[in-house]
Amino acid sequence: MQYRTLGRTGVRISSLALGAMNFGALGRTGQGDADRIVGAALDAGINLVDTADVYSGGQSEELVGKAIAGRRDDVVLATKAALPMGDEPNRRGASRRWLTRALDDSLRRLGTDHIDLYQIHRWDPLTGDEETLAALTDFRRAGKIRYFGTSTFPAYRLVESQWAAREHRLGRYVTEQPNYSILQRGAETEILPIAQEYGLGVLVWSPLASGWLSGAVREGREITTNRSAFMPGRFDVSVPENRAKTAAVERLAAIADEAGLTMIQLALGFVTAHPAVTCALIGPRTMEHLESQLAAADTVLSAEILDAVDAVVAPGVDLAPQEKNPTAVPAITDPALRRRAS
Repeated sequence: MQYRTLGRTGVRISSLALGAMNFGALGRTGQGDADRIVGAALDAGINLVDTADVYSGGQSEELVGKAIAGRRDDVVLATKAALPMGDEPNRRGASRRWLTRALDDSLRRLGTDHIDLYQIHRWDPLTGDEETLAALTDFRRAGKIRYFGTSTFPAYRLVESQWAAREHRLGRYVTEQPNYSILQRGAETEILPIAQEYGLGVLVWSPLASGWLSGAVREGREITTNRSAFMPGRFDVSVPENRAKTAAVERLAAIADEAGLTMIQLALGFVTAHPAVTCALIGPRTMEHLESQLAAADTVLSAEILDAVDAVVAPGVDLAPQEKNPTAVPAITDPALRRRAS
C-alpha cells in the first residue's frame, strides 16, 4: 500500500481509502459484512474510512462505528454532513444550527468522541462561508473534529472559501472530495489545479464510475451492478452518453488486457496517478469486491498507458456530464435570478 500526505495536514493516508456508502440498506451490507470488509481493509494497510450521515439514513455511520471499535486509533475517520436528513427544512445545509446537531448525531452513531475529517457534503448556497467556517473552527477548538473539508464543491466556491477563511481569520478547508474517473475527467480542468494551488488533499469518489470501470459493464452483456437497480438511466444503452461510455469501456478493456491489468487496476491506477490526488475512495459491497480492488493498491501506470487512456477519453472531458451531481447554483436554477423583471 502506498501512503501520501493529506494536503498540508501532515497526516499520512493510504492511496486507496474505504468508502462506506454501500454499508446499510443502500448496498444491503449488514454488520457482519461491514466488520469483515473493514477488518480486511485495515489489515491490508488502508487507514482512512469515509462515510456520511445521509448514507442509508445514518446506518452506514452506525455500522462503521461498530466495525472500527477496538481499532479506532488506527483509523483516520471521515464523515460528512449537509445533505437532507429528513423533510424538516432545517435538518440540512451548512448553518451552525444544523451542523452542531448533525455533528453530535454523527459522533453518537460512530461511537467516538472525535472525527478526524468532517466534510461539508455539498455547498449550501443559503449559508455564508463565514457562518460555516466559524462553526467548523469552533468544533475543532472543542476537540470534536481534527480537520474539515468539502465534497463536490464548485471550483469557484473552493477559492471563495479559502479567501473567506483568510479574511475572517478562521480555519480553512483542507480537503476536497470530487467525482473523478477515466470516464469523468472534468475535475482536471479546475478542481484539481485549485487543490494543488491551495494545498488541499483530494479524496476521489466514484473512481470506478458507478461500476462502469469495474469490468462488470461490457458491450453485449447483461448489466448486473447494484447501481443499475436504482439508477437505471445511467446504464440505459439507448442514451447517447451511455453509448459513448460503452464504446470507451471496450477500448479501455483492450488497453488493460494488453498491459496485463484488470479494468479495476487500470481505473484506480489512473486516478491515483494524478499529482493532485491523495487517495481513491473504493466502495466495496462484498469481500469479493474488496479483494479485487485491493489488487490495485500498488498499481503504477506507465506514461505509455496513460497516453493510451488520453486517446480514449481526452483530458478534462466528462463523457456523461449530467451525472456529475453538480451543486445547484441559484443563478442558473432560479429563473428570477437570470431574467429581467418586466
